[in-house]
Amino acid sequence: MAKAKQSPRRAKHVPQRTCVACRAVEAKAGLVRLVRTPEGVFVDTQGKQPGRGAYLHLQEACWQRGLSGALDKALRTSLNEADRTRLTEFFAQAAP
Repeated sequence: MAKAKQSPRRAKHVPQRTCVACRAVEAKAGLVRLVRTPEGVFVDTQGKQPGRGAYLHLQEACWQRGLSGALDKALRTSLNEADRTRLTEFFAQAAP
């Protein structure tokens, strides 16, 4: 019997996203998704919440730049004080 010809395995697709602060492209899993909802801007830990999203590295420089204007532009909104506080607290707990 002839052996069936096997095709080479294709590499699994890894979704890429851009950090809105430093503009570096990286795997989606290496970034934090922030989402604009009618209630405000929140961290989307699952990456599946509906709404306009933006991504940041979990690095202090990226979060500072994001909170100082890059997120406003990317999410097409203005961050209010509650949003800034919520995001700053998340970063303080999650930062390495």
